[in-house]
Amino acid sequence: MATRGHSEGITMSGGGLYSLATIGAKHVIDAATPMVLDAIASLSSESIADGFTLSDMGTADAGTSLTMVASAIEAVRARAPQTPISIVYSDQPANDFNALIANVYGLGPFETYLDRSEQVYPLVSGTTFYKQILPNATVDIGFSATAMHWLSSKVCNISNHVQAVGAAGEELEKFRAQAASDWRQILLHRAAELKPGGKLVLINFGCDEQGRYLGNTGGVNMFDNFNRIWRSFLEQDRITHAEYENMTLPQYYNTLEEFSAPLTDPDEAVYRAGLRLDHIETRVVKCPFAEAFAEHGDAERFAESYIPTIRSWNESIFFNGLSDRRSPAERQQIIEDYYATYRDMVRDSPAGHGMDYVHAYMVISKITV
Repeated sequence: MATRGHSEGITMSGGGLYSLATIGAKHVIDAATPMVLDAIASLSSESIADGFTLSDMGTADAGTSLTMVASAIEAVRARAPQTPISIVYSDQPANDFNALIANVYGLGPFETYLDRSEQVYPLVSGTTFYKQILPNATVDIGFSATAMHWLSSKVCNISNHVQAVGAAGEELEKFRAQAASDWRQILLHRAAELKPGGKLVLINFGCDEQGRYLGNTGGVNMFDNFNRIWRSFLEQDRITHAEYENMTLPQYYNTLEEFSAPLTDPDEAVYRAGLRLDHIETRVVKCPFAEAFAEHGDAERFAESYIPTIRSWNESIFFNGLSDRRSPAERQQIIEDYYATYRDMVRDSPAGHGMDYVHAYMVISKITV
């Protein structure tokens, strides 16, 4: 039975803190920027003559993609100097759109691209990528990074872990089936939105050919660490068994084969809708905090900088996993103690900790069928 929906209670850190805490996510997007520029170069002149639209899906507060968007605008301007450019930022309705607008308009800690170009129109949508965001055949480039591993619903709790990487048997199969259905739903909506000849550049968390995934590239397994701490809280009667299970993250990391299947099989609805897989590969982007620690060697500094990047994307899920019979203050104290425990663990034994990013980098085309 599905429990918590995708848009219920899952938010990134607000107030602009997400992008400040997740420099690694920006590094991932920076690495994908040449793919975006190649995709723009492949568009027909006729397609962008009357206007160009880039859709940035699952954008959070938009800070991590600002540099990529600026480069995309420059590439379009080089080909069509007068064409109007729309940048459509979308995320779930609970997203911190105030922080997004502040970042895009240069009111936050980041430089904006708006001062450098005319006829650039930022637009904001509270529609998730599980629905159609824009009208049919209006998008030239669809982009998303580090977002589409979130499932549309949590199909079940995991009885012995907090993430599907630690699941087995029927529980794992439920997550796998939900992820397969969600991926096809996402792609069918994008097929409708794209202009013929348009491109998707999607950078999704996944499991690579060596079995590596986010926070599990050697050394300490980050998700096992999450589970170990919550398990200790359960054993100490800090949380109940129901609360422990409710802390299941509604995520799944597809393999390359799982990503590719609906785009390469002529019997699939996605394939029949005109989407074709141009390119797919896995890449690992090193944890910037672990790399900095290798240079400065200060374990306290490493722990203090590393934990916020974890907290930025999972705090809301763990907080909402706690019983609402507890007071908000009691729930928040448990959360603070959880992250303090993790911080102390990193400080006291820093070797092997880090959140290396493992993504599938994909380019997908829309053809006329």
